[in-house]
Amino acid sequence: MFRSSRLSLSDGIELCRSLRHYLGAGLSLVEAFRHQAKSGAARIRPVAGRIAAALERGDSLEEALRREQAAFPPLFLALARVGENTGMLAEVFGELEKYFLRQRTLWRQFLAQSAWPITEFVLAVFVLAGLILIMGLIAQSRGGQPLDPLGLGLAGPSGALIFLGGVGAFLSGLAALYWLLTRRLGGAAAVEMFLLRLPALGPCLQALALTRFCMALRLTTETSMSIVQAMRLSLSATGNSAFLARAEQIETELHRGEDLTLALARSGLFPEDFLHMLAVAEESGTLDQVLAHQAEHYQEEAGRRLAALTSLAGYTVYGFVALVIIVAIFRIANWYIGLLG
Repeated sequence: MFRSSRLSLSDGIELCRSLRHYLGAGLSLVEAFRHQAKSGAARIRPVAGRIAAALERGDSLEEALRREQAAFPPLFLALARVGENTGMLAEVFGELEKYFLRQRTLWRQFLAQSAWPITEFVLAVFVLAGLILIMGLIAQSRGGQPLDPLGLGLAGPSGALIFLGGVGAFLSGLAALYWLLTRRLGGAAAVEMFLLRLPALGPCLQALALTRFCMALRLTTETSMSIVQAMRLSLSATGNSAFLARAEQIETELHRGEDLTLALARSGLFPEDFLHMLAVAEESGTLDQVLAHQAEHYQEEAGRRLAALTSLAGYTVYGFVALVIIVAIFRIANWYIGLLG
């Protein structure tokens, strides 16, 4: 998916649709990007203008996109390179348009399904902060020892602020740690591999990566491109560092003359059912049809797994809230019993 520092999904869809239309009508690549620089979406215009200028200077599309790679996802960059090398740019942009349309639907589904768990978590944090505040104020008004309802040593206004700050710092710390490991310390592959092995999140990320992989491999194998080069581009198109980290190993296997299925199986990243279908496709010579079918299958599977992930997140929040409420009730009850004594 597009990240916040890149063009939005809607911008990407509009760009691919326009390029498909212009190139299909016979316009040159320079003219297509020049049109986007003048009449495209607001965020597309400056990027398209720089790409058009680079193409006019004689640069290839791959070179022009490399300078603007922060604006595009890996799949766009990889498939644009395939389209340029094979003369299938209009077809490639058409496939990218369909893919990004499905991704936008998936993203909206995720937002709709995760809205309530996120809202419930935020409300729970503020309710707990309010409980800390109120119980501290009650104790202060009676001149007694402040009650710590959560057992964290927090009470009163200062305790409520510390609790809110602590939750915010914890979430910000997790985000900062992920950014540091994946962007600065070169640990993106290890982090992505760890995430792929998580029970609910891993299958969802795997389905998204396999959707992109199947789409890219189908387009590259329909050309005269070598299987090694096609594999490198397809692994890059996944947008997942764990898959790209296995590229050298898979390429070595292919150079040795191993079958595609066996080379992918030794990477340990691909599920058994996918490898079985790939083996049958290689034997029957229907690789492009099977890859197209698998891309659609994993797109649908990503939606189902995403729904399961958000459902699990909701139940996790329910359990967290229930546990904290039970702890608070027992501590308040003990405090009240102590007063009676």
